Amino acid sequence: MKKITFLTLALFPFIMATAQQELPLYGAGPIPNSKPGQDQEIKNPGSRGPWDYGLSKVSRPTLTVFLPEKGKATGMGIVVCPGGGYTHLAMGHEGLEIAHMLNENGIAAFVLKYRLPSDSTMVDKTIGPLQDAQRAIQLVRERAKEWGVDTARVGIMGFSAGGHLASTAGTHFQRTTIPNNSHVSLRPDFMILIYPVISFSDSIGHRGSRDNLIGRNPSPSLITEYSNELQVTAQTPPTFIVHAEDDRTVPVANSIHFYESLLHNKVPAELHIYPRGGHGYGLHNSTTRDQWAERLQNWLATLSAKSSS
Repeated sequence: MKKITFLTLALFPFIMATAQQELPLYGAGPIPNSKPGQDQEIKNPGSRGPWDYGLSKVSRPTLTVFLPEKGKATGMGIVVCPGGGYTHLAMGHEGLEIAHMLNENGIAAFVLKYRLPSDSTMVDKTIGPLQDAQRAIQLVRERAKEWGVDTARVGIMGFSAGGHLASTAGTHFQRTTIPNNSHVSLRPDFMILIYPVISFSDSIGHRGSRDNLIGRNPSPSLITEYSNELQVTAQTPPTFIVHAEDDRTVPVANSIHFYESLLHNKVPAELHIYPRGGHGYGLHNSTTRDQWAERLQNWLATLSAKSSS
């Protein structure tokens, strides 16, 4: 109870102060790849406090902008993709709380409410979430000056299935799925993957995420396409990964195989594996005193130093 109370007091004013910064992802224009229909989005309260909630049946994507204090701003921006197995979005502890942490460290955060794949709302549900991730990166770069972000320091971060989406954005950026007449780069400059779904293989993949995104009977080629450990190249962005060895929802092999692919392609990467923690802990792995967010800040600082040298 003490932890929940503390987080409520810390986060509630933060969220209220920025509650008016939620933007339609595609502005006033049409949402690509969408079928006409009513908005059936459902909001469910979470267990961590009044700021914590989840969303399901999302068909109207948005981007919520959280900017750090000007005196703290580093010029870095990160698109945050909450998880939820491509069936819901954990907007609280994998979205809003993460934005708060990033802002405290001078980083602009952009929490992505991406469309959840559905044949009833999308022409092709397999590309819907990727379209929204690419549009989020595009939008941040288009409005970078307004938001105080360096266009060469725009990353993407994802949790669980949001990690699959983030890693898809980082390995499929040469495939443009949205209108991009200005040829804005859709490649994230770096990736942060927290207990991510990476593979759709039978042996280590998360079946729920796979079924929801590409269907219950996908072709072998579609499984390969969205098994992102198989899509790494030398152009894949530098990556920071966190997982727990005892994760029974998304096997730690997802992160290990992705890390090995990054090493094979000489992509800079850092992997932290905790013995315990399970799945879905957000910022707070209660089984260890170590804080992965501190490790992340060290990694980002090193990344920034390399890019400026």
